[in-house]
Amino acid sequence: MGEQQQPTQEDQQKARILLVDDEPGIRSAVQAYLQDEGFEVTTAIDGEDGLQKAQQMLPDLVITDVMMPRCDGYELLKKLRENERLGGTPVIFLTAKGMTMDRTQGYQAGVDDYIPKPFDPDELVARVKNVVRRQERLLAEAARFADTDVGQMAKQITEIKSMLTQSDSNASKQDLMMPIFTPREASVLQLVAEGLMNKEIARQLATSIRNVEKYVSRLFIKTGTSSRTELVRYALENHLVT
Repeated sequence: MGEQQQPTQEDQQKARILLVDDEPGIRSAVQAYLQDEGFEVTTAIDGEDGLQKAQQMLPDLVITDVMMPRCDGYELLKKLRENERLGGTPVIFLTAKGMTMDRTQGYQAGVDDYIPKPFDPDELVARVKNVVRRQERLLAEAARFADTDVGQMAKQITEIKSMLTQSDSNASKQDLMMPIFTPREASVLQLVAEGLMNKEIARQLATSIRNVEKYVSRLFIKTGTSSRTELVRYALENHLVT
């Protein structure tokens, strides 16, 4: 029976939260509530400080006030969404109670949830847990599909390599116009060709699964392929991977 409680506690301890608010009282209160629930909480005094700390710690969730000096919540959200390593991080806005415009604008900007101030501690914890669990479910689903895809592809990669070894008359293809890849796209292409799952690629490149999926989609567009198997075949035929 102790086994049922353990995963929940471990999950909560692993969830690292970045709390961004320029009001010391709010910061200390929210930090205390969440730490009591087993979360690891780092605080920042405004959006600029928050962005720096987010880049250092790669949080599982960002909770940020909307109105702050130097860099407000909207600007912080925009910078997080544009960042390769942080683009998929869930963000919760702290908003003044009844500010419907803030909430609407926040959802349109890509925020995951909002908590009205002054907040009820139980609602705060419930909303945070909900967003963390939802992110874990999304990652688990993405990993499950990646497992299936890669599992089916492993044998096909071997067959493609075997075919190319027997008939290596494709060298002239390298003289044709090849797509230009960014360093990160080239890294993802190499790891896809090695048969790694999206989850493993994300771990190796210290980014999110959502970003890996974004890079794979770009590779499909640049190479004119529509599946991982076609992508790997293309890369091997044109000696784009080792």
